[in-house]
Order: sequence, then C-alpha cells, then structure tokens
Amino acid sequence: MSQKLHRRTILQSIVAVAATTAFGCSEEETTEQQAAQSRAYFPQSVASGDPRPDSVVLWTRAVDEEHGGDVTLSLEVSTEESFGTLIANPKGLQAQVAHDNALKVKVTNLSPRTTYYYRFVYEHDGERFVSPVGRTKTAPAPGDAVPVKFVVGNCQDYVGRYYNAWQRLLQLNADVDAIIFLGDYIYETTGDPAFQSSNTTRGVTFSKPEEALVQKNGVFQYYAAQSLSNYRDIYKTLRTDPLIQKVHERYPFINVWDDHEFSDDCWGSNATYEDGRRSEKQDDRRRNAEQAFFEFLPIDTAGTAGEGSINVDSEPKYPDTRIYRDFEFGKHVKLIVTDYRTYRPDHLIPEDGYPGTVVMDEAVLTAIGAAPAFASDLFAYVDVDAAELAAVKGALSQAYVAQAMKAGLTQAEATAKAGTWVKGKLALAYVNQTLAALGQAPISAAGKPRGLAYVHMGKVDLFNIRGSRYVVVKDTFDLYAGYRYLSSGKASENVWGATQEDWFNQQVQATNTWKVVVSSVSFTSLVWDLRQKADIPDSTLRQRFYFNVDQWDGFPTKRKELLSTLKAKNVNALVLSGDIHASYASVEEGIPMLTGPAISSGTVQELAGNAVLGAGYYSGSAIYKYVVAQLDATLKAGNDKLVFSNSTQHGFLMVEVQADQAVATYHLIPSSEIDKDYSQRTPDELQRKFTTQSLRVQNGAITAA
Repeated sequence: MSQKLHRRTILQSIVAVAATTAFGCSEEETTEQQAAQSRAYFPQSVASGDPRPDSVVLWTRAVDEEHGGDVTLSLEVSTEESFGTLIANPKGLQAQVAHDNALKVKVTNLSPRTTYYYRFVYEHDGERFVSPVGRTKTAPAPGDAVPVKFVVGNCQDYVGRYYNAWQRLLQLNADVDAIIFLGDYIYETTGDPAFQSSNTTRGVTFSKPEEALVQKNGVFQYYAAQSLSNYRDIYKTLRTDPLIQKVHERYPFINVWDDHEFSDDCWGSNATYEDGRRSEKQDDRRRNAEQAFFEFLPIDTAGTAGEGSINVDSEPKYPDTRIYRDFEFGKHVKLIVTDYRTYRPDHLIPEDGYPGTVVMDEAVLTAIGAAPAFASDLFAYVDVDAAELAAVKGALSQAYVAQAMKAGLTQAEATAKAGTWVKGKLALAYVNQTLAALGQAPISAAGKPRGLAYVHMGKVDLFNIRGSRYVVVKDTFDLYAGYRYLSSGKASENVWGATQEDWFNQQVQATNTWKVVVSSVSFTSLVWDLRQKADIPDSTLRQRFYFNVDQWDGFPTKRKELLSTLKAKNVNALVLSGDIHASYASVEEGIPMLTGPAISSGTVQELAGNAVLGAGYYSGSAIYKYVVAQLDATLKAGNDKLVFSNSTQHGFLMVEVQADQAVATYHLIPSSEIDKDYSQRTPDELQRKFTTQSLRVQNGAITAA
C-alpha cells in the first residue's frame, strides 16, 4: 500500500539520511538545513512598513502545503538580533486561506527611532519553524531635530528584468529610515510586447488564466490580471525574488499605488486597454487589485488600526478606499503621501474623441480673448447638422463606421459611436482630410467660423493614445484645459478629490521644517519643443508637445494652482515622484521637485523610441533624433526649469533631509544591464556599472552637490 510523501516528510527524510552518512553533518550544515526547511513555510519571507515613532506594520505569508488551511503563528519582536529579550510576542495570529495566507500585524508601544528585529514562528507537530529575520526601524519622535534619510523607488517590472538596483542598495548597506515606494510595485500584465520582455526565465504565470483578461498586440497574445487570484499570483511571483525579499527584510516600506497595481493609465476603476472603443469601468476588478495590494504589502491604510492583526476585509475598498496618509519623521519632515489614481477624472481628451469635434467654438474663443490667435484657415469649422451639409455628414458617418470596424468594433457599435460623434461643429482640418480620402471635394474655409478641435491638440485617430494620453500639442491643450477647468467648476482637473485636497491643505500647514510631498506620477513638466526644428519636414510637428498627459502635465491648471499656492503660503516643500521611468530635477512655480528612476521598468527613452518607430518614423529621421536620441537635450530646451535630466538609466534615489537642506543622490545603471542577473556575479562587477549624481535642494533651488 502506497503512502503519499508530502514535502515536509521528504525534507525530514533527507535530514535523517544525511545524519547517518559516513561523514556525518556539521552543526553549521544542520542549521542551514533547518533554515531551508523553515523557509518553505514562509515562501515570500517577511516585510515591514508604515513606520511611526511608536508603531510599525509587520508582514509575512505562511503556508503548510501538507495540511493546508489557516496557519497559526506567533510573532517575536526584539531590540536584540539574538532575540534574547522579547518586547512583543503576540500569539495565535492567523495567516488565513481567505487572504492567501498573508498576514500583517501592527505592533505598537515601540520606542522612537529604534531598530527592531522580528520573526514569525510556526509550531507544528512538536517542531518549531522560524521565518527569516527581519529588521525594521521606527520613525524619530516628533520634535527630534535629526536628519532623515529615505530611498525612493518605483516601477519594478518583473517580467524579463532583474532587480540590480535593489542589489546595489543592499551592497551599500545604508542606514535608511524608510523606502518610499511610489507605485507600480507590480505590473498587471504577463508579457505585453509593447514594453515587457519575452524572457521566459522571469515571467508570471496565472494559476487561473481563465479568470484573466485576454489581451492582443498584433500577433501576440498575453493576459492582464482580473481576478483576485490573478493579482495574488503576480505578488507571489515577484516576492520570490531573493533580492526584493532581502530589501524588505532590511528596510521598512511606505507604499502608495500608481496605475499598474490595477491597470495601465487607469482613472478610478476605469481601465484604458480599449482606448475608448468600449467602456472599461471595472469596479470588481479594481477591488480585487486593492485586496491583493492590501494583503501583500505592510500598509496601514488610514493609520488608525489598533495593535494586532489587521483585517484586510475591514479595510475600505473602491470607491471608499483611502491610502493617502501622512507620517512625521522628527522635527524636520512631514511626509505627505498622496493618491493620484483613485479619485481623478478621465483624461481631458477622450481616447474615443472624434478628431474633428470642436470643443471651443468661435463664441468661446472671442469671450476669453483668444480669437485672434485662431484666425488661420486651419481652425475653420462647419456645422454638419446644417441641411446643406447632409451629404457631407453621411459621408463622414460612413467613413467613421468603416474606421471603427477596422479598429475592432462591431457594425452596431460603430454605428452607435458615429451617431454620438459625427455631428455638430466639426473642424475642416479633419473633415477635408476625410473627404479627400473618399475622393470628394474639400469645403472652403472662406467665411467659416474659427474654433479649437481635438485635431488641433494632436488627436488624429479614432481610438489611439496619441493625442489623448500621449504626445499632445501643449499650447492648445493648455488653453482648452484652462477653459474646461473654469467651465466645469474645477471638476475637470479634480485630481485628488475634494476630501483629499482638504486633507493636503491641512498637512502643509504642519510646523515641520520640510513638507515632503509624495506623488506617484511626476510633477516635472516634460515638453518637446520642436517649433524651431527646420529639419522636421512636417510643419504640423513643429510645435510644442507634452510627452505624457497621463501624469500631472495632463492637469496643467490644477498643477499650477497647487504649486503656486504652496509658494504663496511660503511652504518649504519638496516633491518626490516617479512613474515616468527616468530621473529629473526641476524647480517649477518655485517648488523643487525630484523624479526618481525606475527600478527595472523600460526607460522613458526606450518607450519613446518604440512610440516613434510605431508611428512610422525611422531611426534616422529628425523626429527620432529630437525625441529619442537627443531626448534629454530636447526636454531641457522645452522646460528651462529642468536642472537635471536622465532618461536612459535605471536605479533609485536616496534623499537625506536636514534642517537647512536636502541632499539627493541618484544611483544609476544603464538600461542595457537590466536584463542581466548580477546576483550571480562578484559584487564589484555590479558596483562598476553604477554611477551617482548628487544634488542639493536649498532655499527653493536645486544645485549640484
């Protein structure tokens, strides 16, 4: 009769056999075997987060594959690495199957700025299995006049990439108060060829692919997480990486999400994979993403949880989520962590916006005094609902339906959208282009009114990120954004929501020397100024463009209002942000801001290159030269407030905040190294690949340090 050999039984047999060999087993070898056996119960190791002067959140995931079910743990916390004296020892903690056996515990009554060691213990069948030991540190006490040091990280795509940046941080063994992680901790897709590698040694496989969203990019098919199981699989896979385990074991994290924890370029519970072809409001998917985020990261959502296990089920989910929160690190630092994604409105130019749609007609332009700037025939428009243009409207509608069906819509869907968009005031700049493609005569601009349409902001296709979320004409977009802001009662750019904005305004009044504002997306304005580039043959491209209006450039009126208010109130602020996969430093509206590089995700130069090539411009073209090969020079020319720009490297940012200054050091590695596993090489090999750039932030200015 056979008996199933379980994993623990096999491990015990191996230990027993090893003990009876001729050479025996040394004490050191036995310890290593015991550690390996224990680690099997804690496959994602341990982590800590949200450090405050008197508390910290501790995390682990504990599984027993032999017995399954919930796993009962105890927690040991000590100021001694030997755990000779325990200052906390809660027992009966449940790593529940309902939460994928993840557990987070808030430990309170701690001492300020003190290093603590912690470990979880699973006792079963008379054996004691111990997790890896974690080390964490509480924040300084309020009023303590001490310098504070943070590491800033973001965007750590796992697929096909290695965490060399985290390895370098571990080599430095820096004394850091916390790691501020700005978002994109995970990527929700399993291998999007637009930006992810096909390296199968670093991939994500869903245990329930039937619950995922099937995505296609040309001939490539891949998945996007949709169910709770899908999102959990990504966290579990990423957290098996030894380097990120060691970083979590070494430092407390302060996490905020950006978009990929849910869905690329999201707003609220809306995804953007379809680029406006269909509605992508996905409340359940959003809540699944949040559930996994709360399960796998040591976050105390509102800072109100008492001592003991944090019940993830009791943490509010969308639309009631709240992850914006503040931290006090002594006298000098008030850390203000904001949430850019949960409450924000849609992008100002909808992805399905009809390029010809006039959004500011002649009456509006005249009322705001902008009409003279739009006198050119380029801005002429007609009302296609006029009786004499019935044939034109019919032709435009037919063209719309044909284009929409080619883009993947059914005839019924395309016809419905044509009815929504092909009507009213339409710009001749687009109408005549469409008529020409149909072999019909153009409409004369003579005597026609002038107005601003989506096409004048760079929207040239029905369903496309170009001209909606990326590569938008700056000057016309700024005008439209300002108009929408006033006409909507500021709702069009209400990024944080009223409650969060009120909270933010209260936080910046704190007496701490510095108000360090954390934003998942960059505040630094990224502009391609191509106006004087005579070697660009297409005159419509010789304009100023925002590269990315999914970040704060997409809400320019609110951005300026927020920064100007901080300056007017004489707030000593420093903004830390990420998302764009590059390193930038600028002082805008009088406020210094630092953007940190991506840990591993493709650099902005690589992404810009893919976009330009995908738009049909070859690598030797003038467009490619200015917005890819010479990207940093173009960005500096487009924004004279940009004092440091590096769009080609990965890494992390280390910031030390002192009473009178903040010193920021970028630790950078070329993008060509990100697909190489340096964990298998000698330490000096990785060290030689890194360079540093230090900047000083003082009296509202950023200079070389």
